[in-house]
Amino acid sequence: MRNTFVNTVLSACKDRDDIFIISGDAGLGVFDEFKEKHSDRFLNLGVAEQNTTSFSAGLSMTGFKVYMYNIIPFILYRSYEQVRNDICYQKLPVVLVGIGSGITYAPQGMTHYSVEDIGIAQTLSNLTVISPIDPIEAKLAAQYSLNAKEPVYIRLAKRGEPDIHSKKTFDITQPNILRDGSDIAILFHGSISSEILQAYTVLTRYNIYPLLVSVPTIQPLNKETLIDILKKMKYVVSVEEHFENSGLGSILKNILFEYKPHWQLKIMGIPYAFIHEVKDNKGMREHFGISSGAIVATIKNILGN
Repeated sequence: MRNTFVNTVLSACKDRDDIFIISGDAGLGVFDEFKEKHSDRFLNLGVAEQNTTSFSAGLSMTGFKVYMYNIIPFILYRSYEQVRNDICYQKLPVVLVGIGSGITYAPQGMTHYSVEDIGIAQTLSNLTVISPIDPIEAKLAAQYSLNAKEPVYIRLAKRGEPDIHSKKTFDITQPNILRDGSDIAILFHGSISSEILQAYTVLTRYNIYPLLVSVPTIQPLNKETLIDILKKMKYVVSVEEHFENSGLGSILKNILFEYKPHWQLKIMGIPYAFIHEVKDNKGMREHFGISSGAIVATIKNILGN
């Protein structure tokens, strides 16, 4: 996803001279060619995240489309005040590109995990939040960001995620149906999609065909469209590599309270607590009950199968 996103932005640089990329000592290899061709439109401002954010805001005010690139804790956490005051409050079209969503960087520890970023982003007005599930959504997210008139935060895993969508173009701002199904729906975003697809394959062996819905744009979420998609469902299960108390699941809980649809909700995510476990990504997903096996077991249990 990361390389597809970056390559889409770099490709646009062939026809646009307003794109400026700022890194914080991250992803330096992926920008090597860009630095050679457009040395006047790339800066590595190093370990100075708060200054970098304010600098990006100022550069945006002069007319540049600025991309801030770093791992997520340095994009949103360390410079929260500058993102809030300098970018979001002024509704500047800066694109915050966060790498390492969820527990991508397992087992490097809690400082590298990004399991609360959506919760933080929900407190930032004017900020669009996109969490692609595959390279196709990453490309569409990049294309959206190139024309966005507001701040955009795009959370990406890292690299190597497979294509999941069969169609290449659709509206990235809307929930998207990947598989038709009945009775029960699975909603998700981000790289956990690989576990969803594995679970789906297993479930079909039991003649269980859940509706699969990707929710790439989490903020602002088109609630009316989502409610219409889910109108025939009895159960909705949300799965995400994020704290269960502040991500997509919590948003669905609010929808349940506000709109009172007829489906029941099950939230699958990472429990709200600092992570002390040391495992690889697969092991962490199994530990927190968001692996494909756990998804299959949850769906079967809900349906009494």
